[in-house]
Amino acid sequence: MQPQARTYKYFDLVMVAFVVVLVCSNLIGPAKAAQIDLPLLGAVTFGAGVLFFPISYIFGDILTEVYGYSRARRVIWTGFAALIFAAIMAAVIVALPPAPTWENQKVYEIAFGNTWRIAGASMIAYFCGEFVNSYVLAKMKVATAGRYMRTRFVASTVAGEAVDSAIFYPLAFWNSGIMPNELVLTLVVSQFIAKTGVEIAFLPITTRIVTALKKAEQEDHYDRDTNFSPFAVKE
Repeated sequence: MQPQARTYKYFDLVMVAFVVVLVCSNLIGPAKAAQIDLPLLGAVTFGAGVLFFPISYIFGDILTEVYGYSRARRVIWTGFAALIFAAIMAAVIVALPPAPTWENQKVYEIAFGNTWRIAGASMIAYFCGEFVNSYVLAKMKVATAGRYMRTRFVASTVAGEAVDSAIFYPLAFWNSGIMPNELVLTLVVSQFIAKTGVEIAFLPITTRIVTALKKAEQEDHYDRDTNFSPFAVKE
């Protein structure tokens, strides 16, 4: 007789929050390069999506730390499927012939016309970055016997964001005509720094959420015998 699968109060809520942040930040923000003036640093250029995308890594940390790599893997694949659907939906809507009275087709094409390239780059970068983040965090948790949680969160995010940043902008915008290649390289660096900074800034909130979830769920998973293949089906 198969043992009954463990159920959790808040797992589905965390998963939905993760997917919503992921889809919105990947399809709304990346195409816009923003610039702000900061004291001492001067003008800083960054991809607009960088303000919100790191939140998905925070949810990824929460999922892996509380529920384990296997359950986080299922959520990562759920996010991947959501990105595919969003890309297909955007492509279909852009391709539909506009009504004669609707004058915003060109604006819509500018915002979503490059969706396949951006979405493809997002999917590859997301897939690699999220799994690296989850893998590093799970391995570090076992190696440190659950100690140094904040250090583990930062270290895993640095690894995941470095992979994500190095993949996304070159694949999405190099020789695309949307932005000069020099700006693409600038965004790779600024995106990595900004995303890591967001993770550090949110650490007090992240650790409190994790502590509360562990208590509420009566769960603090250690991935000692986990199959870490991204393509594994069984936990």
